[in-house]
Amino acid sequence: MTYEFFARTDKGRVRTNNEDAVAVDREAQVAILADGMGGYNAGEVASGMATTFIRTEMARWLAQAGTTPQSTDVRRALEICVENANHAILGASLSNPQYAGMGTTLVVAVFHGSRLILGHIGDSRCYRLRDGALQQITRDHSWLQEQIDAGLLTAQQAALSSNRNLVTRALGVEPNVMMEVNEFQVAANDLFLLCSDGLTDMVPDPDLAEMVRAPLPLEEKATLLIDTANANGGRDNVSVLLVQAAAGGKKRGLMSRLLGAV
Repeated sequence: MTYEFFARTDKGRVRTNNEDAVAVDREAQVAILADGMGGYNAGEVASGMATTFIRTEMARWLAQAGTTPQSTDVRRALEICVENANHAILGASLSNPQYAGMGTTLVVAVFHGSRLILGHIGDSRCYRLRDGALQQITRDHSWLQEQIDAGLLTAQQAALSSNRNLVTRALGVEPNVMMEVNEFQVAANDLFLLCSDGLTDMVPDPDLAEMVRAPLPLEEKATLLIDTANANGGRDNVSVLLVQAAAGGKKRGLMSRLLGAV
């Protein structure tokens, strides 16, 4: 399985700074998106620390592990990287008054062969487009989702609530953080959309599905999604990270290509 990545982030139409962050390591096949929170500009510090730390540490571990690690090993390495990032962000928050209370959501995807190891904290999401159907494959860690799960609110009522952005889990705010990790089989032509709530609060899922199904390059799809969120109000920072899967092996070396041409 081969993977194509494209990421873009935008401050939106209302905010003066961008507290979202995205990071991709194409060689390691790691994609990370974070939506920061906190006073002053502390949110962007938290999200930047999270994406940079996790990308660097996961890429280093995967390079050392080579091509043989099991999915369970990759999952454990990811959990350790996120735990360490949590400690680093919390430490910075406690030692710098201007960063007090900062934290960030997180969604991180590690593509390992034909498997996806997906971790998330908070309400940043991952969707999968397969055979024309778009499905959310993360579950929001939010007050609203808890109300829906308890049967106290319908999805339609939740969409109109003023408490849309109250998360129940965040990276960097407590000594221990609970990341939800799931593993998925990847099929050829699957398209994955990682995004912050600046997109999903502005663009309904049916419209998201229509746009990601469009026969456009990833860069144009990302631009379309962000432009639509901004056209609908752009009340928050908007980040989009797209990953396209395709069947195929690794690129052949020069000698094998020459021999194959004979």
